[in-house]
Amino acid sequence: MNPSPAIALLVALALAASGLARGQDRVASYDPASEQTVLAVAKVQPAVVNIATERLVKQSVDDPFDSFLNEFFGQPSMGGRQVQRRQQSLGSGFVVDPEGFIITNEHVVGRAADLKISISFPDGSTFEAKYVAGDRQTDLALLKIEKKDGRPFPFIDLKKLSPNLLGQTVLALGNPLGYNSSVSRGILSARDREITVEDVRYKKLLQTDAAINPGNSGGPLIDLAGQLCGVNSVRLAFTPDRNPVQGIGFAISGQVVAEKFAVFRDQVNRAPQLGAKGPFGSGGLKNDAPNAPLARKLFGVEFQALTPALASVLGISSEAGVLISDVDLGSPARTAGLKRGLIVYKIGRYEVTDPVAIDRLLKDVRPGTEVDFVVGVAGRRGGSPFGTAAPSQLATVTLVARPAQ
Repeated sequence: MNPSPAIALLVALALAASGLARGQDRVASYDPASEQTVLAVAKVQPAVVNIATERLVKQSVDDPFDSFLNEFFGQPSMGGRQVQRRQQSLGSGFVVDPEGFIITNEHVVGRAADLKISISFPDGSTFEAKYVAGDRQTDLALLKIEKKDGRPFPFIDLKKLSPNLLGQTVLALGNPLGYNSSVSRGILSARDREITVEDVRYKKLLQTDAAINPGNSGGPLIDLAGQLCGVNSVRLAFTPDRNPVQGIGFAISGQVVAEKFAVFRDQVNRAPQLGAKGPFGSGGLKNDAPNAPLARKLFGVEFQALTPALASVLGISSEAGVLISDVDLGSPARTAGLKRGLIVYKIGRYEVTDPVAIDRLLKDVRPGTEVDFVVGVAGRRGGSPFGTAAPSQLATVTLVARPAQ
């Protein structure tokens, strides 16, 4: 026998009320603090730092009065004046050791010599950092800060890495555009990507659609367990034909980070002069690959070609010469006072313009051989790199070759 319409209505209303009550109970018992995303961020965020770098940049500017004389009276130009301006950049990093070692991108901290590096934590504490080591091929760098109160630093454990499964939820932490302690969410879109930036090809990258913006570079990409997936590095903004792109960012995989950190630490352990003055005002090391250039092996110095764009940025009137891009700690070059940012115009009696050709020039140099390097300062074709003598003189520095490393 079918129930009467009145009874059926009462039953339906009772069931609806019961369901509504259960829903209200669920809402009342919901605690945002228990979300996996919130827990993962709370676990990792204390170890994520903001990195501020500062350097003095020399630029050539035209004197308006000089231009007026040239235009109306035909007087020759006296040339632009050299001015200095303070340039700052912001990036991210994270502590990977309770003693204060910090991983970040090489491109965040490795752009100039005599760089001041400031570290700030989410709790507002600040530290001056030492540049310890860097590797341009993987775009990773290691910094070091010292304890103030003896307590260990919060850190992300590189021994507990994410499995990096396609489609898993990932969180990008960092300081995009200077907005401290920001978090964005996405998924792991792909693994083992390769991209080329300028002349460097980066391999084994992770691809994600989590928002990665300027300032995120060097920050961690984590999973919902708070384990490291990788290091935020770069986002794709445009296609080769300049069409805008969204949702494609890249990170250096956690496995690469862990392997490179082990290499950096080994270099630190083998270098007792870590605290000595380095390329950024503190100890500095670089990864010496087996196929390092001869100049690196013999003298501890590495060069970079002066492209027209780079020469313009540095304010160099001529593209002759090569830029010193790195100097090893404890090397003959470091001992002689060479540092990043100087220009080498000659090796021996030969003018140099190509870092690759330098290997051919040095192929017959043996340990103990003395080699003269003619050096000047970027932005002043005849400047003395050591601030001595007349600015019209180049400095000749004699280096003694060491056994090839």
